[in-house]
Amino acid sequence: MTRQTGPPDHDGYDPRAHLQPRRVEESAPGVSHHEPLGLRERLSLNRMGTFDWDLDTGYMTLDPGALAVFDLRPEEYDGAPMSLISRVPGEEGLRLDAALSQALQDGSSSYGAYFRVRRRDGTMRWTHSQGRILHDDGGLPYRVIGIVREASSELADSALLRSVRQERQRQTVMVQQITAALARALSVEDVTRVLTGTGGARRFGADGLVLGLVEGGRFEVIAATGLEGEVPEELMSSRLDDTLPLSDAASSRRPSFLGTRGELIARYPRLRHYSRALPAGSSAFLPLIAQDTVIGALGLFNAEPSVPSTEAKNLALALAGVVAQSVQRATLFDQEREFATGLQETMLPRRVPAITGGEVAVRYHPASVGRDVGGDWYDVVPLPQGRTGLVVGDVQGHDTHAAAVMGQLRIALRAYASEGHTPETVLVRASRFLAELETERFATCTYVQADLESGALHVARAGHLGPMVSDGSGHIDWPRIRGGLPLGLATAFGHDHFPETQLFLEPGSTLLLCTDGLVEQPGRDISAGIDALSAAVREGPPELDALADRLSGQLWAAPGSEDDMALLLLHRLPQRGAAVTPRLRLHVHQADPAGAAEVRSALRRTLDQWRAGEVAHNIEVAASELIANALTHTESGALVTVELLPGNLRRIRLEVEDRSSQWPRRRSPGETATSGRGLLLVDALADRWGAEPRGSGKALWCEFTVARSRGRT
Repeated sequence: MTRQTGPPDHDGYDPRAHLQPRRVEESAPGVSHHEPLGLRERLSLNRMGTFDWDLDTGYMTLDPGALAVFDLRPEEYDGAPMSLISRVPGEEGLRLDAALSQALQDGSSSYGAYFRVRRRDGTMRWTHSQGRILHDDGGLPYRVIGIVREASSELADSALLRSVRQERQRQTVMVQQITAALARALSVEDVTRVLTGTGGARRFGADGLVLGLVEGGRFEVIAATGLEGEVPEELMSSRLDDTLPLSDAASSRRPSFLGTRGELIARYPRLRHYSRALPAGSSAFLPLIAQDTVIGALGLFNAEPSVPSTEAKNLALALAGVVAQSVQRATLFDQEREFATGLQETMLPRRVPAITGGEVAVRYHPASVGRDVGGDWYDVVPLPQGRTGLVVGDVQGHDTHAAAVMGQLRIALRAYASEGHTPETVLVRASRFLAELETERFATCTYVQADLESGALHVARAGHLGPMVSDGSGHIDWPRIRGGLPLGLATAFGHDHFPETQLFLEPGSTLLLCTDGLVEQPGRDISAGIDALSAAVREGPPELDALADRLSGQLWAAPGSEDDMALLLLHRLPQRGAAVTPRLRLHVHQADPAGAAEVRSALRRTLDQWRAGEVAHNIEVAASELIANALTHTESGALVTVELLPGNLRRIRLEVEDRSSQWPRRRSPGETATSGRGLLLVDALADRWGAEPRGSGKALWCEFTVARSRGRT
């Protein structure tokens, strides 16, 4: 190896010249092979020079090495910095002056800056100047001594390094984006959505993408994007052979990288008839291999021809590995979910029995995301004496265990209900059954025993959402239903008590039971979901099946709905030839001191819907007095009925029925008496009142005239 010595070539410098081996005598004549070199020669050999700038006189001395850096001959420089203007363009001089001025202003002892020099032949060359600033005793700068050096190769290496770093950063971001996007993909459908959605192909640095899977010895294309039109039908499914690129990659387990569309068609002539659908540029076909099993292949297409580098090929193979792992995980997920969903479907009733005097519609949807299924269920049970049992419940958890427990609990509860037990007894036995399973799961449930001939509903609730009632005129009510702890927990804590609430379903009205998956969404208060359900029922179609479809499609399918859902609708058919009269019926048990308050609450809601106005207070007071009389002076409960009577004059009728045959009598209590004023209040508040015999007792009734609101007809 030879070394280059001697003075620089002042007429021009080729930065590649030092890469060519040359004899020492040619570059440094007269210098011995072992003769020591001076400082200037050493600097010159490294394309460096020095300068000495006297700030007081403005004179700047450049040594020969510095002149060579500026590509100046000695006679072309007179010592004035302005002489450099022929080599330093104005904008570059400003860059250099700005660096020096900032250093002088900051009181720094040194400065440095890159700038460009225009060489004699007109080409530009990067240069670096670095100087030491000398200050006098007073701190004022008076002299700058420094060096200048040619920096083109340095910046070229730096630019190349930045380019490599940027490319590696781009590749790292690409891998991170693809990995993050596929990490959230649970099903095969989710994976294809990531790959073919917005920016899917660009994540792979491609303009188009095709994904296919190996199924039963055949290759099936399941997703494509970025191509000129759709994939031809005859190419969607093919034998696993070497006649098509994706099938070839899967069968051979080898990737292929092709620079142009012409190369692609030349290797796979079968594609000649479909060349217009293929991008004109490069393509890559990558086998998807997971755990040494080929599960498919991925095709990437570009609009421009190119020859990928080794690093680009390795990146493509790494990304194909990420896709393969995601597809394999998604395939297993789909299989598990199909099994779990099938298990749950077998646990639900296969058919809903016909009901005399009414109709039923049911809907069930499994969870919309994740592999887990829930324990939601519904049931319709024929009961003795023409009654019907209605059940909606939810077992804790979202897995196959929850579905299995749900199936056992549903069968047990159905058996208890079929024996004709009261709703409370049915839930007590179901709670004990669940506790004895030792599953560490609990369940919520609402059970309704319906007699559609009379409209009586006996409701018991175990930690579950109560029912909703919609009457024939579109009024919505969520009656207050007393309840107990969830099934299983009630037994564990020794509180096997599920009090019954009696409601009445008028002809033309609809009862709704559902699980919380229909009204509850993550991050939203359940009251908002209940309001949305009420509005959907009020505005929904009158046909029961159409209403069920609307509710399950509009509410459960809304964005954010992730839980499973069970819905049951019971509609009591209108009586032929009879007009539907808005009516509310409630039952107050003899041993239930809180029942009267619940009736008043339901009464206020109903009267508000009927726009009763000021008379609503009088009706509530009269109801309280009549209920108190029934509970105090009889040994039975009270059946409270309030209805909006038809006719031009708006009237509301209140009835309180009990099982006592003893007729009421008006008394004249003294000033200190503590009772006897109930009928006096009723007489003062109502427009009319009276008593009627009933088959099993009597009923006290009173009527109130409702004043029409101004502006209403």
